[in-house]
Amino acid sequence: MIAISPTTRIFVCTDATDMRKGFCGLSGLVKAHFQIDLFSGHLFVFFNRRRDYVKVLAWDKDGLSIWSKRLERGTFEKLTRSSDGDLEIDSAELIMMLRGVQIEGTQRRKRYSIDPAKVA
Repeated sequence: MIAISPTTRIFVCTDATDMRKGFCGLSGLVKAHFQIDLFSGHLFVFFNRRRDYVKVLAWDKDGLSIWSKRLERGTFEKLTRSSDGDLEIDSAELIMMLRGVQIEGTQRRKRYSIDPAKVA
């Protein structure tokens, strides 16, 4: 499994991706879809059309890495929270998605968090 720090952001491309793409192809999709620096250390998640194959692209201080998973049966959940083809999730949602837990419709319990606008 991928080790994810609390500061790592996870971006999901909700459009279908050609899984023949490797480092260069997925890097181009990061630039086209997310407009975020590929070398930021964040994770970029891509699914195929059938939603049974996922690739995660990440920069690991000295090189790019790709983590992939193909399901033998079933599909990954299709998230529909974004209309522009990409969205951001947290590490808990990524783990639930990879494990087959339905994310949409679940409710989180309230937790304390610091509002960055009030701190400054």
